[in-house]
Amino acid sequence: MISAENRERLAAIENALLARWPETRIQPSLDRISLLCDALGSPQLSYPTIHIGGTNGKTSTTRFIDSLLFAHGLRTGRFTSPHLEDFRERICINGEMIGAEELIFNYNDIAAYFDFVDSKLPNPISFFEAVTGLAMAAFSEHPVDVGIFEVGMGGQWDATNIIKPTVTVITPIGMDHMEYLGNTIEEIAQTKAGILKEGAFAVLTNQEPEVAKILLARAAELGVDVAREGIEYEVMSRQMAVGGQLLTIRGTKDVYSDIFLPLHGKHQAANAAAALVAAEAFFGDQHLDLEAVKAGFAAATSPGRFEIVRRDPTVILDAAHNPHGARTLANTLQEEFTFGRVIAVVGVFADKDAAGIFNEIKDVIDGVIVTQSSSPRALSADQLAKVARAFVDSDRIFVEPDLKVAITKAIADGSHPLEDETVGVLITGSVITVGEARAILKELKVNK
Repeated sequence: MISAENRERLAAIENALLARWPETRIQPSLDRISLLCDALGSPQLSYPTIHIGGTNGKTSTTRFIDSLLFAHGLRTGRFTSPHLEDFRERICINGEMIGAEELIFNYNDIAAYFDFVDSKLPNPISFFEAVTGLAMAAFSEHPVDVGIFEVGMGGQWDATNIIKPTVTVITPIGMDHMEYLGNTIEEIAQTKAGILKEGAFAVLTNQEPEVAKILLARAAELGVDVAREGIEYEVMSRQMAVGGQLLTIRGTKDVYSDIFLPLHGKHQAANAAAALVAAEAFFGDQHLDLEAVKAGFAAATSPGRFEIVRRDPTVILDAAHNPHGARTLANTLQEEFTFGRVIAVVGVFADKDAAGIFNEIKDVIDGVIVTQSSSPRALSADQLAKVARAFVDSDRIFVEPDLKVAITKAIADGSHPLEDETVGVLITGSVITVGEARAILKELKVNK
């Protein structure tokens, strides 16, 4: 339980961080984070690390690696972004969000160094760089046996890219953040390939041919050993199971059978396989313990990623915020669920490809309530409705700017199905939309 005093301190810290450059304002450079960590004594080099980049699946894969290594007895530090409800979610130790007192101590210990860097360079430390520095220092202070870092955006000049990883994982690369990463898949792949480093084993998931070519060329240039999905490792079998799926995975060292993953979707099976191979590579010549592998995957979670938070009607939260993620979401709905009707609650950022998202989900939804989160980046519900009308009949589109009202309406509609009809409520479009929806559902006491 967090005391009222510590809640105030946490709020003050978050406000101080948010007063810095936001995550959406980027000045591509590693100068600021490098100077910060140099001043702190390079905490990111005091423990071995694993680095995870890509476009979609990064967070789930990062969480799976964390769960696997923790199940093998390691003290783990996990850094992910963005967060859903609490900014402390980004910094986890042994699978748990960093404690309030630990975060307060951590911040007070290094905050002066933020001002030092601000005074030395043309541009100030950003919110993301500051939180990355906090994580790196916290993992050193704990200390952890391994730091597991998810890339924030891109790769080459992402603040996490000052680590010296033992293992690098690159999940599927697609079109996203084009204003910073490039307007072609090749340009984006070049930037994301920037996390490949000499001496670090690379795990490469299935990619578009033009992306695979770039990643493999960069790996060859650096002399990096790679494990490619479908060649050096694969998901051998996948069966639907109550609450998830049962997997057999061929890794680089062993075949792992009867692995229960309490998450849905072919994409999560692929993420699990990549995580397993990353764990194999991290342990080197030592083989993984099958029971620990099973325990690690059985304990794995990925909030906001096809997360079922309620039954009757079934409410699913998925943070798909680009066409690639929306396509994966649609495939999972089609392949693993038999809803008679799906009501979608959609809120998208103005700088995202809303048309691309609707194009991917149009065939799996029967009605949509367009809404908006509280973020200033949110596309207004009225504007989003105009986009939706190109893909969904107007009589199946409802406009409700208030997210709480939109969710309440969708659940109420889903609670009165036709005879023998099963209804699914899907809430998607952005991480912020899903994060706020989670908080709303808790407030409404709508739990699984």
